[in-house]
Amino acid sequence: MATTGTGEGCARDLGIGWKVSPSVMIEPNVEFVMGEIAGPGNVQHIWMTCFPKQWRNMIFRIYWDDEEQPSVEVPVCDFFCNGWQERADVNSLPIAVNPAGGFNSYWQMPFRKSARFTMENKNEDKAALYYQIDYTLTEVPADAAYFHAQWRRSNPVAYKDVHTILDGVKGKGHYVGTYLAWQVNNTGWWGEGEIKFYMDGDSEFPTICGTGTEDYFGGAWNWEQPNGTYRTYSTAYLGMHQVIKPDGLYQSQQRFGMYRWHVMDPIRFEDDLRVTIQDLGWRSGHRYLPQRSDIASTAFWYQSEPHAPHPQLPGNDEREVI
Repeated sequence: MATTGTGEGCARDLGIGWKVSPSVMIEPNVEFVMGEIAGPGNVQHIWMTCFPKQWRNMIFRIYWDDEEQPSVEVPVCDFFCNGWQERADVNSLPIAVNPAGGFNSYWQMPFRKSARFTMENKNEDKAALYYQIDYTLTEVPADAAYFHAQWRRSNPVAYKDVHTILDGVKGKGHYVGTYLAWQVNNTGWWGEGEIKFYMDGDSEFPTICGTGTEDYFGGAWNWEQPNGTYRTYSTAYLGMHQVIKPDGLYQSQQRFGMYRWHVMDPIRFEDDLRVTIQDLGWRSGHRYLPQRSDIASTAFWYQSEPHAPHPQLPGNDEREVI
């Protein structure tokens, strides 16, 4: 029905109904409402695309049941496992990224009263956004939990400290996924760190402890191939799908993108949850090296409401890919 829009010039010979408004232009520092849905219902699929160099400053939020604080607050590129602002395909069940930068989410997102989706443009320039939200209006089971996602960054990780993926979660729920955008700032193998889940009052020692970074993401032995290179992979539930190599000029550091979806193995908690990962490599004498990497993480989980407010999202300079 549109008579004006981003495609009106292209449709000037054809008129109404001929792709007059296929996208929106979001002004700087404006939180655009992508959609509002009255429930009960379930969001089943989201598709969107925008320009890569703007991704880290496009903040994707979801609000359930008229809540004031979002349940999802993540830079759009990290929500879709493309945190380095360089297109990387993802071939998994809940998240699919297809050429060239087509973002798809199949996370099931039930809601009872309402769902509101927004995109805030924190760039200095206007940003074009193409999107579609697919949902069904249906009854929602009484024990169905709400979808949440949160972004954090340690740049760099403090010496002999850990990167916190998630903390402060209160309530009952289950953890379903981790995405890491990891820049290594030293030489050698960098992924010896253990991921740790602290659940339901455990604090000194974790409830679940991993054996190494590549192990948690379903790989082994440094992901190293016989010819001395990394091999990327993207599967239904886990992947190390992106390696950005130094180019001898401006790409100075090696960077990685990794995801793990706990769809078949959800991590269930009754009261609280904290998730951390060590930043650990090697030094001389076959000793571990506490590293100072740049790690940005996105945690995905379901829980009953109300949820604890997310930490304040860092500013543009703190999110910037540098």
